Amino acid sequence: MKFTDGFWHLRPGVTASYAQEAYDITADGDGIVVTAPARRIESRGNVLNLPVLTTTLTPVADGVIKVRIEHHTGGRRSPGFEVNERQAAGGIAITDGDGTVTAGTLRAVIRRGAPWDLSFWHADVRLTGSGAKAQGYMTLADGAPVAAEPTGVAGVTTTGLAPSRTYVHEQLDLGVGEVIYGLGERFGPLAKNGQVVDIWNADGGTSSELAYKSIPFYMSNRGYGVLVNQPEHVSFEVGSESVERVQFSTAGEAIEYFVIDGPTPKDVIDRYTALTGRPAEVPAWSYGLWLSTSFTTDYDEATVNSFVDGMRDRGIPLSAFHFDCFWMREFNWTDLEWDARVFPDPEGMLHRLHTERDLHICAWINPYIAQRSALFAEGKEKGYLVKRADGSVWQWDWWVAGMGLVDFTNPEATRWFQDKLRGLLTQGVDALKTDFGERIPLDVVWHDGTPPETMHNLYTQLYNKAVFEVLVEERGEREAVLFARSATAGGQQFPIHWGGDNTSTFPSMAETLRGGLSLASSGFGYWSHDIGGFEGTPDPAVFKRWVAFGLLSSHSRLHGSDSYRVPWAFDEEAVTITAKFAQLKNTLMPYIYAASADAAATGVSVARPMYFEFPSDPAVAYLDRQYMLGSHLLVAPVMSASGDVEFYLPAGTWTNFWTGETVAGGAWRREQHGFDTVPLYVREGAAIGIGAHADRPDYDYLDGLTIRLYGAPEVLDVTMPVIRPDGSAHAVRITGPVDAPVADREGVTVQVVSRA
Repeated sequence: MKFTDGFWHLRPGVTASYAQEAYDITADGDGIVVTAPARRIESRGNVLNLPVLTTTLTPVADGVIKVRIEHHTGGRRSPGFEVNERQAAGGIAITDGDGTVTAGTLRAVIRRGAPWDLSFWHADVRLTGSGAKAQGYMTLADGAPVAAEPTGVAGVTTTGLAPSRTYVHEQLDLGVGEVIYGLGERFGPLAKNGQVVDIWNADGGTSSELAYKSIPFYMSNRGYGVLVNQPEHVSFEVGSESVERVQFSTAGEAIEYFVIDGPTPKDVIDRYTALTGRPAEVPAWSYGLWLSTSFTTDYDEATVNSFVDGMRDRGIPLSAFHFDCFWMREFNWTDLEWDARVFPDPEGMLHRLHTERDLHICAWINPYIAQRSALFAEGKEKGYLVKRADGSVWQWDWWVAGMGLVDFTNPEATRWFQDKLRGLLTQGVDALKTDFGERIPLDVVWHDGTPPETMHNLYTQLYNKAVFEVLVEERGEREAVLFARSATAGGQQFPIHWGGDNTSTFPSMAETLRGGLSLASSGFGYWSHDIGGFEGTPDPAVFKRWVAFGLLSSHSRLHGSDSYRVPWAFDEEAVTITAKFAQLKNTLMPYIYAASADAAATGVSVARPMYFEFPSDPAVAYLDRQYMLGSHLLVAPVMSASGDVEFYLPAGTWTNFWTGETVAGGAWRREQHGFDTVPLYVREGAAIGIGAHADRPDYDYLDGLTIRLYGAPEVLDVTMPVIRPDGSAHAVRITGPVDAPVADREGVTVQVVSRA
């Protein structure tokens, strides 16, 4: 959202009131309050007929400082997100020259007088700051060419630019060479510099600027992050209006944000997820391969059995089977009733899939209640569906005919929906795919009075939380798992999330990876995607390349729209490739599951951008066609039929996982791969646990464990953590000379793959 017309002028119809000086600085409890008039006060007469911005700085956790900018303080405040504000080490100090707020390693300094100068510091290093014309209160005349009018059905904006007469913005400096990441699951370039990003959830697919998961949080390669604590629409101009600043703005009279210290990217994510919630641990079985019925395909129990048995007979280990939309009868979504025409005995079928085929079961749901569903009449009668201002149930036909929307701001409605889900879990469903949650209207009244502009992005949080709570209650901690599409800040607490509707092409494969890395940069510990693409049918080359990528992601699902994703539908080589990489992932589970424990503890994603691991290497700043799986495995998906791939190895010695060949890093590499391999390199000094069971992901990882050492020194003293599926932690220590390594645990084999 741009308010200016170049450096000197405002856009037509825009009036700006900027913080011109810190007129006075006073203590207020644990923080300080700064009065910032919109002009310099040079005489007593200057104080009249003048807007004033009030900025409050408060330490809320070690390394986290909250900033609130307000014009008129008497208006309705945004509820913000649920954040964990804690006591921070530090305090406040006010002198003749400035005010200082300290929160552990982070310090905010506001200079008294003009010009406006607010800065944030890590020790003696200035991270960023708010300078002249950074804090602004913007008033728009009718027709000002800034915010778009609402568009779409029933007044829902597709751009997210909800029209308002007033906005508040802040601008934080960008240093030379500074790169910005995050802002949710965005499918454009990983580095957000030069982009306009609107935080407004929308169902736009992966090939657009819209996002299912819009997160008003970004992080910088300079060692800090920023969370804008507004569930409402927030517009980010990342060096795209003022090219030396990040601007964020929201409608109304106030804006609130947190500055989060590092100094490393992992430290920023750790502090951010401590503030907004840690990713939950998910069960070990969920890391195996999931197979879906796909969306609009025809299927019944016989079809399902043919798919499951076909995978088993071809040596492809399968962990979960997913029933997509048409497990329910058409026009009835969501009634949570099996379509008796094709599934006359759902309990028996689910029991057989559990006991005879050793599978976990996932079922598709959403919070949209079709008019023909029995739940619609019940929800309408009890007042559990979202209403219009006149008290009628809000409905539309944009998805299923006459659908209404569960009002999760109503605790009774939430319990009602949860109780309906319990019946499904009692039948034998293990996990739930929480689809949708983005098409949330503005012309409605919520039960608890939350403004519609606030609830548009926040709805998905209430929806996923309600479903996740039921799974925890019915399945237990560490066994609950979603397959969710939409999210907002804090959504990482209810994993896992997949990347939405992509297409069956190599370019879409690349944008899918960018979305996952962007989501990892926004505090989400796990991410998945539709292997082969959702829309259309991939050609065999796309499918086989995507299988390798998908099975080297944290979670892996075969899913499509109008065609099946069983590998034999492509060619026999696809069967071989799927079996190979599914088995590989299962044997890598001791390593992957340890990385997942780190994700739950710190928020650092299992599959993560290169800059997480190599923040001091400027060459990785823009890399979005490769990633690290855990701390030690580098993956570069092949996105061409020919097998040509180009990737970068940071400094150090790297070992080819497939061949054991060592190569020097600090350089780009070009390789050509058949369908049965992908660039997979191991970092020097790594200890990679290889499990003994290729047929499943959930087994005792200490049973027959092999530990491969890469770049081993002449004398070993290595400790490798092993986390079992039951959550118990064990440390395996390896000592002795490199030619005769000894593990301190019986049954563990040590292999030295390469030496230092």
